[in-house]
Amino acid sequence: MRVSGVIDTSGGCAEWTFPAEAGAVRTARHAVRDTLRGWSFDPAVSDVAVLLVSELVTNSLRHASGPIGVRMACLEPGALLVEVSDPLPEEPVERDAGPDDEGGRGLQLVACSARRWGTRRGRTGKTVWFELALPG
Repeated sequence: MRVSGVIDTSGGCAEWTFPAEAGAVRTARHAVRDTLRGWSFDPAVSDVAVLLVSELVTNSLRHASGPIGVRMACLEPGALLVEVSDPLPEEPVERDAGPDDEGGRGLQLVACSARRWGTRRGRTGKTVWFELALPG
């Protein structure tokens, strides 16, 4: 899998582009986890960020056919911003998943876990973003 990325350790910003193919979710999880570990993030925050990125990249992989972008930035005061972008312009829809449903919980997890979240349209698709509060 060919992944491109930039990590600015001094400014607390990282960005990757993953092809929409098998393995993208796993690769994104590892990239996020390794970067947050390198930034000395609290493991609990890292675990939530990795889970939510995994859900959003999975959604992109299921519904879009082009590259998937992941961007993380440390915000002041005390928040981590994470963005997942894909070329599909339609905004995702939060569903009420039943107890036996196989899917439909990704945006519920984002809504329940993030301090804030939302979507925005871009020139060639959309971005789903969320913020996590940092301890301290």
